[in-house]
Amino acid sequence: MFVDYAKIYMKAGDGGDGCISFRREKYVPRGGPDGGDGGKGGDIFLVADAHMTTLLDVKANPHYTTKRGQHGMGSNCTGRAAEDLIIKVPLGTTVSTVEDGEQLVDLTVPGQLFLAAKGGGGGAGNQHYATSRNKAPRKFQYGGDGEERTLILELKSIADVGLVGLPNAGKSTLLSKLTSATPRIAPYPFTTMHPNLGVMEFADDTRCTIADIPGLIEGAHTGAGLGDRFLRHIERTSILVHLVGPPDDVDPALADVEHYLYAHKLVNEELSAYGDRMMSKPQIVCVTKTDLLPPEIVTEAVAALTAAGHETLAVSADTGEGIEALIAVMEKYIAELREVQNPAPVEYVTVVEEIAEEVEEVQAPPARCEPPRKNADEESPEEADDSLRW
Repeated sequence: MFVDYAKIYMKAGDGGDGCISFRREKYVPRGGPDGGDGGKGGDIFLVADAHMTTLLDVKANPHYTTKRGQHGMGSNCTGRAAEDLIIKVPLGTTVSTVEDGEQLVDLTVPGQLFLAAKGGGGGAGNQHYATSRNKAPRKFQYGGDGEERTLILELKSIADVGLVGLPNAGKSTLLSKLTSATPRIAPYPFTTMHPNLGVMEFADDTRCTIADIPGLIEGAHTGAGLGDRFLRHIERTSILVHLVGPPDDVDPALADVEHYLYAHKLVNEELSAYGDRMMSKPQIVCVTKTDLLPPEIVTEAVAALTAAGHETLAVSADTGEGIEALIAVMEKYIAELREVQNPAPVEYVTVVEEIAEEVEEVQAPPARCEPPRKNADEESPEEADDSLRW
């Protein structure tokens, strides 16, 4: 089952409390304080896993917690830190807050870690509160609270090419022709219910990933037909292949050019309304199912869509017409974009003497730095109860 949305609750572990203890040893009547610090609470991490393709496991278990740190002990013994929790999510998962939708991270690199909820710091033991005037302090610090939050996880497919178009335009058939993917194919709209991915290999052994999303309808950017959930799967694509097929309600042989122009305009309006970045992507338009159309209709449709400003091809996935031309155009666009995104490395020569001459002022570090506090939240120390006095 494909799941691309999940809402999860997480509560990181609290920190352990600091300890009030005094050294007890033969012949040492006043050994002084030796209360150890509390242990750190467990953190919760999200990690990108290249072998996962769905958020099903995360959605099925939406509550995650970790244990609190162990309390401090005598003899200056620090409490044991609680174990961290690592949650695996698919590549392309974005993490957002539930309150305002702010995106916190985009997990696009295998093994990328994100600290989703931080465990509380351990409280300080009484050893930290000894002074020249109070050599037997009965003060300690409670452990800090672990972070508690609710997050939204959304999966956005990572692909080079996105196939878009109205329902039943031939997207799944074309995907199966270009790649070894086996999407469900049937002669009626909305056969595709979730995004499908396939990998195509070019003649020079380079590869590209193709994403086929369910057909778009009017109002898709507002959620009609779940269009907004499908469109996010092509946000990362480098180019779009826009498929325009014959109408479903009339004989393909009777379709006129106006239908193709209307279908092309409708999908582009939904892409533009969803986000300006969609329309900034290179777009290849394909007039599909040409084996069902009269040659003059195909010629007129290709000419009209080309005049609209996009490179247009006539394609039939059943007969193979135009497939090689489409692959060549896709390869050209992808090679150009990859060259821009990954330019050749530039050799830099660093001359230390020249840099040193340009530096006008060197700021010395401060003479004295206060040491950082140990792993504890900034709370005022708590006085021990009188019942704890020795």
